[in-house]
Amino acid sequence: MNDSVRHRAAGAALAALVLGGGAVGCTKGAPEESPALTPAAAVAKAAKKTEGITSLRYRMTGKVPEQGKVGGEVAMSMKPLAMSMKMTSGDQAADGPVEIRLVGKAMYIGGGAEAAKDMGGKHWIKFDMSAMGADKELNADQLGAGTADRNPAAESAFLTGSKDVKKIGAETVGGVRTTHYKGTVALDDFRKSLKGENGTTREAREKSLDQYAKMGVDSLTMDMWIDGADHTKQFRMRGTADKGPLDMTVTFLDYNKPVTVQAPPAKDTADLAEMMKGLKEN
Repeated sequence: MNDSVRHRAAGAALAALVLGGGAVGCTKGAPEESPALTPAAAVAKAAKKTEGITSLRYRMTGKVPEQGKVGGEVAMSMKPLAMSMKMTSGDQAADGPVEIRLVGKAMYIGGGAEAAKDMGGKHWIKFDMSAMGADKELNADQLGAGTADRNPAAESAFLTGSKDVKKIGAETVGGVRTTHYKGTVALDDFRKSLKGENGTTREAREKSLDQYAKMGVDSLTMDMWIDGADHTKQFRMRGTADKGPLDMTVTFLDYNKPVTVQAPPAKDTADLAEMMKGLKEN
């Protein structure tokens, strides 16, 4: 694969890895917090509401290690698993957005005219997840597929592990009135707190923690904006990884609505498995 195509794909995938993130909701209305509801309890209530999410759509912007600035929009369905992500990263913004589609067991990465020049005029490259072992440089986890099958609400629950979560005040986000909360989280402490969770919830959250551990992140400063229906409308995480700063904001547009993702036209797609097969034969 051409280095330019690989670099752009890696940037998009890294954002997918980090941006799996957050509880979601877009219910309009004023936040009506009970006087007895502490900041920690409000955050826990919002985290609990994420467990039934089956699909979502969100917008993201910020910085990730090595790649710098990123931005884009994602639509994802957990059951059945499908994802469509369009984003720009680093200095590739001038070449147009990279699009990633996850359909069944295949991931497709599409670029613009520059990418097509390196792939015989085709704009998409297909990664068959069942055959990823053929390429030692790329695998499902590196491309973001390893994170696509988990409920992205897992990261938002991290704030429940904060020992200093506090209420900042009422703020409007995307036309929705919300209450802003903020706290810091030591990820090791949060991992220890998961012992009381049920198996499915614990597994999803531990999987998210593992991804941050691989990046060298050991603590996060987190912000959540919770609407009047106890859903998180916006989510921000900041931390320091081995290879640079992490600062991402995710704004949720809707959830539990149908998400349909189609594979690109076969005639406009280069199949990595076939390409690798051809190289071995030569």
